[in-house]
Amino acid sequence: MIYAYCRVSTTHQTEENQHFVIEKFAKENNIHIDIWVEETISSGKKLSMRKLGKLIPKLKSGDILITTEISRLARSLMELMGILQTCLEKECQIWTLKENFRLGTDVQSKVLAFAFGLSAELSKSLLQARVRESLARLKANGKKLGRPFGAKSRELKLTKYHDRLERMIKRGISKPQIAKKLGVHKCTIYNYLKEIRQSADY
Repeated sequence: MIYAYCRVSTTHQTEENQHFVIEKFAKENNIHIDIWVEETISSGKKLSMRKLGKLIPKLKSGDILITTEISRLARSLMELMGILQTCLEKECQIWTLKENFRLGTDVQSKVLAFAFGLSAELSKSLLQARVRESLARLKANGKKLGRPFGAKSRELKLTKYHDRLERMIKRGISKPQIAKKLGVHKCTIYNYLKEIRQSADY
């Protein structure tokens, strides 16, 4: 069996992009996806609370689990290693399209899974630290953080999408398109980026 797994953290994000990437990969490589598993839930939630947690025990020898990137599976290094260990014991594989790895039973797969899991965990920690530093600088400059109203409130809420917003900018996606994907006005995007550049050398 070949399974495809898509996960987004919030209702503001969409699984369609991940679905499209996997579907395109399957078509180009003449692969048939038997079962799609899609969910909207934070990777910080316990694995047992996620659809992925219910899927893994069902995997059998020879099965393949395809996802767009390893961070879709878990952000915690220990949880990721647990998922990989279970798959290794079941003799099934995990394919990640972004990293282009086929994680199986060989030693190299174990090392790569460890490295990417550590990278995902560090990335999350660094992002959280960056956001805290940005907010601290805003406060030091006399900016009122609290619970502002209107557009300013929406701009501050964008901090949790900072990493995703940064990736979209690097990919050349226009700010109006980014605003549409995040469900905010384009002016909110412009103001947020301006605020970050001024306060945190974004």
